[in-house]
Amino acid sequence: MKKISVFMCAAFAPFMAVADDVDLAGKELILNIRRIGLDLSKTTVRHSGEYQGSPISALSADDQEFIKGVFDTALEYKHNRFNWDNSLFMEYGRTKIKPYDGETLVNESADKILLTSNLNYACWDFDSFKLGPMARAAYETEFVPANDSDNRLKVLRGMAGFSVFDSPIIKELYIAGVYEYDFTYGHDQVSKLAAEAGWRLEYDVRDGVKLSTNGYYREYLDYSTYVGTDLERDLSVVARMDTNLWGDFTLGPYVQYRRAKARDAEHYGSNFIIGISFNYITKFGLR
Repeated sequence: MKKISVFMCAAFAPFMAVADDVDLAGKELILNIRRIGLDLSKTTVRHSGEYQGSPISALSADDQEFIKGVFDTALEYKHNRFNWDNSLFMEYGRTKIKPYDGETLVNESADKILLTSNLNYACWDFDSFKLGPMARAAYETEFVPANDSDNRLKVLRGMAGFSVFDSPIIKELYIAGVYEYDFTYGHDQVSKLAAEAGWRLEYDVRDGVKLSTNGYYREYLDYSTYVGTDLERDLSVVARMDTNLWGDFTLGPYVQYRRAKARDAEHYGSNFIIGISFNYITKFGLR
């Protein structure tokens, strides 16, 4: 890693001659609880059976409940030019629909477990951000297999590229090459190559109010074999506004959008969620 980072820094040095020659010193170990939250929305409709012919959809709708729990935390270590963080992200959401004349329907609207180890090396330090190579290893799975199948999502992912990071606003902004090993289907292990751009941004609108967003866009370029459910491209965007209630507890609106296309699908699939989010967000200095 050291040889690779030195080579990459040297290759880009002529373009960064204006950067300050600084000595990034010191060690820092932080437990960053980015979010432990509960997202929810609820629609309650009474006597909807009597209004099925009404032009007012609010009176003829079905009862709906959406509840999602989120756990997002990272152990961040900084030493000299290196930033290393190990994070765990988990979310699980269910939508329950109660038709007036039918059985209750329950759908999973979110299900994800993502374990990530991320390393950034600061070749250059500007006034408000750092720039350098990055490397990441991740394992993605889920709590419950989708569509009542026996195939639980299982993906190992590695990537390397360049990132801008450690800014008051730009926590990370990167572009990278990606290698995936997908063994969701035991008989169809697939190796994939992709290109990805991603971000994690935070902006203090005013005291006690913060706007944040994170996401990625991934374009798949090559596959070792054909599996129709494999994605060709994938976009994920989350945006949230947190307003302090008391202490480290916040409340605010959020939106989440996922859009992707599978290899054997004719059209894009998408998922859009909007609601209210109640969160606990804080940091603990461990060193």
